[in-house]
Amino acid sequence: MPRVAQAAQCGALVVPENRDRPQGRKLSIFVAVLPANTLTPQPDPLVLLAGGPGQAASTLGPFALQLNAVRRTRDIVLVDQRGTGRSSPLACPVFAPDEHAEFDIDPVPKSLLCAWQLAERSVDASQYTTSAFVADLDDMREALGYRTLNLWGGSYGTRVAQEYLRRHPDRVRSVVLDGVAPPSMRISFDVWRTRDDALDDVIAACRRSAPCAKAHPDPAATLQDMKRALEGGKSVSLRDPRTGIERDMHIDFDIVIGALQPLTYLPEAASLIPELLALARDGDFAPLLAASLVIVADLPEQFNAALHYSVTCAEDVPRVTRQERIDGVDDDRVRALARRTLAVCDQWPKGTYPADFTQPVRSDVPVLLLSGGLDPVTPASYGAEVARGFTQSRHVVAQGFGHIVSPHACAPRIIAAFVDAAGFAKLPQNCIDFLEHSQRPPSWPDRLAPQP
Repeated sequence: MPRVAQAAQCGALVVPENRDRPQGRKLSIFVAVLPANTLTPQPDPLVLLAGGPGQAASTLGPFALQLNAVRRTRDIVLVDQRGTGRSSPLACPVFAPDEHAEFDIDPVPKSLLCAWQLAERSVDASQYTTSAFVADLDDMREALGYRTLNLWGGSYGTRVAQEYLRRHPDRVRSVVLDGVAPPSMRISFDVWRTRDDALDDVIAACRRSAPCAKAHPDPAATLQDMKRALEGGKSVSLRDPRTGIERDMHIDFDIVIGALQPLTYLPEAASLIPELLALARDGDFAPLLAASLVIVADLPEQFNAALHYSVTCAEDVPRVTRQERIDGVDDDRVRALARRTLAVCDQWPKGTYPADFTQPVRSDVPVLLLSGGLDPVTPASYGAEVARGFTQSRHVVAQGFGHIVSPHACAPRIIAAFVDAAGFAKLPQNCIDFLEHSQRPPSWPDRLAPQP
């Protein structure tokens, strides 16, 4: 298993690509089990469900090792979703890592070529949906001999966890949802609004910080100035931060927004935004692009774009109304980017989802919900919305953290205590207090140091 320096038990389960045609094309679903550190483990493991959609659970190996307290008593299981990682990945050469295309803002041409490449290999991309993965996951549970499961889902993984709980309520002992996506969320459309709101919040935080406000009186105006200056695009020469090689690049405003939005995922990176904007306004785009690359450069190796489109084109884009597509998102800063994302699905093969798929999940199973107070994708309000469906739930909002709280600070202790008891009585209150009282990192007004 990638990047895990401990022995894991790995295997594969063969399932039909199309469950309505069980004799048809077959898929190999990869599983890795990190065995419990005891001779008498609890019978119900913790299963980690990755995000995206498009991330393979096997890339969560380093996080799994942080959950050493869980492994004292039970196995940790990682199942790569069909189409990702080692589970019959939807491999398209056109999506191979390309350092000259890391800020490609139009996904349509590559996605069309990928859809053609998959069809040429007789791959039915419409069969790679959340519902199909839930069926694979339950087959894997049975093959491994587990009667019930504890589920941890992060981001899109929370959709999978909720859907598994909906379909198999008697097979779930407890659930942890981190970066909570309500079933009603439309990933391809709604994230543009929330990420744009997060960018506005970063700008507002700069205004509240005297040093930042002094150095950058109006970052919003800086963005507008850049939009006017970059109309039609501009050729710039910049030094690649990884190689030191000078190269020419065509920059337009959409590329600037595409580089800014990933920074909002990490509060420490977001604190740099006002200074990075000022440098870019003055013609120095290299720091902004370099900061963004720190976050996005590894995505092609960890994220399967084709699986992302199979899921979102089946489950999300069909729920965007025609009027919403015409009007676009509210802020024109991201309107063009959002429309290009939706346009991928005009040609991508589309699967289906059950009639109740977008309805809230109701359950008596204990559910722990974690939200980052600065999360630009799944804000804390989403967690509060989902929590209403559970009679036994606790929602912890880590005010100073971004997207996905679980690996940070003392959060693994909370998860371990919750999973151990399948309840809330033994949660470490000092850890909860730390997360709930955490604050946004200070704004970074210049290249010298952050200041409150």
